[in-house]
Amino acid sequence: MKSRAANPRKRQSRRAAFPGFAFAAAAIPALAQAHGFGQRYDLPIPLSLYIGGAAITVAISCAMLIFFVRAAPAGGVAATLDLRRSAVGRALVASPVLAALRIAGVALYVLVVIAGLFGNQSPLKNIAPVTIWALWWVGMAYVSALFGDVWKLVNPLDSIFMAVERLHSRWRPGKSLGPTWTLGEWAGAWPAVGLFFVFLWMEMAWEDSDHPAQLAAAVLGYSAVTWAGMFAFGPRRWLAAGEVFNRVFGVLARFAPTRIRIENGRVMQLELRPYAVGLLAREPVGPSEIALIVLMLAAVSFDGFMETPAWAAIAGTFASMTARDAADPDVRVATRTLGLLVAPLLFLAIYGIFCRLIAWCGRPSGSRDEGLSAQRIAGLFVFTLVPIAIAYEVAHYFSFLAMAGQYFIALVSDPLGQGWDLFGTANRFIRPGLVDARLVWYVSLSAIVTGHVAALYLAHLLSLREFADRRAAVRSQWPMLALMVGYTMLSLWIIAQPIVTSRFS
Repeated sequence: MKSRAANPRKRQSRRAAFPGFAFAAAAIPALAQAHGFGQRYDLPIPLSLYIGGAAITVAISCAMLIFFVRAAPAGGVAATLDLRRSAVGRALVASPVLAALRIAGVALYVLVVIAGLFGNQSPLKNIAPVTIWALWWVGMAYVSALFGDVWKLVNPLDSIFMAVERLHSRWRPGKSLGPTWTLGEWAGAWPAVGLFFVFLWMEMAWEDSDHPAQLAAAVLGYSAVTWAGMFAFGPRRWLAAGEVFNRVFGVLARFAPTRIRIENGRVMQLELRPYAVGLLAREPVGPSEIALIVLMLAAVSFDGFMETPAWAAIAGTFASMTARDAADPDVRVATRTLGLLVAPLLFLAIYGIFCRLIAWCGRPSGSRDEGLSAQRIAGLFVFTLVPIAIAYEVAHYFSFLAMAGQYFIALVSDPLGQGWDLFGTANRFIRPGLVDARLVWYVSLSAIVTGHVAALYLAHLLSLREFADRRAAVRSQWPMLALMVGYTMLSLWIIAQPIVTSRFS
């Protein structure tokens, strides 16, 4: 079955000049659901062989890990390099560079709000939708995972609040800007989890997700909530507990080869480390952090599942039960909202079951010691799921980002849709074939297999570190292997639906 965006993109077989109807396939999630393609890739072998081969690859990788990686790294983590000791590192964290990054972040934030509120309200001619959904949401996720927690350096909400704080300190020295109420540790990341769910609903179910004015209003609404939280509880406390993207991008950045620590707007730590080392948690995290990471994984999987024939059947059944048309916007929103509620709960239930299985399999043989608790395993192993989330980000949004990036270059010259050509790029030709379905399929296949193997590697290291002996650690890996193999097969099937066909199946 072809994706919902198949037909509009099919008509993009030749180059299109901006602005044009082709933009709808790249700039807004309503028409460009992630990786959907108008073209279809005819597989040279049956899809089932790809899925089976990927599952076997994951299983063999686990066997090789068990055979070759027989002990956790000495000291628990790999060595790091302090980049601030080098001239290049010091230049990267110099005050003028950091100030320029923050100014750029604020400028783009202001541009998006102004364009959304006062610019042309056609999503084809306004820079707000493509900036929010592609450049920022998808692009910043990629940057965070591949390079580091750049969001901490460019977060415009933090920058604006910091500027207000400095002005207030000059006006009233020694006085706090807000009441600095206490937000107890019990809150964890629950405020961020709740706000993240609202954001995901906007991305997947909100009918106005492509309307510039509504998007700008949503940005201002979230900004008001964030600034209110920073005012009431202090900026550092709210950034840690309630600023959704500080949390989400921070989780993805634990995979990155750099570690950044910022205090009062200054980089206090900038270290270089191997990829994924930051995901080897020393202490288990609480339920709210577990919920956030599982929600990240469930959301991107559910977003892909909405493009499959199975989801179309579910939506049709739901519509028939309500005696409404499946194409009715209210029915569509209700169905997606219900799915978005169920998916994370299902993922949490499955994760909890497998954590119990890991604990049971890892119990020392012939000992009264019950070994690790399922709760500790859940809090430690949840970070091993992050490479899978990153892999799905790559597989799910690769084509979307490639197309939207081209349109962003054109929109920079006319951000408000007023017929400007500020930088000479407004009439830039777009290349729809720059990323074709064949490339997307093989990138998706590679990313998903690599992500699951990385997750198994991290889980294996944690097991060797946490369990009483190597045999217990190896036994504990069988449930994780079963989960990874099953999830690999399911994920490839989901990703394949809008991309591939097979004459042999």
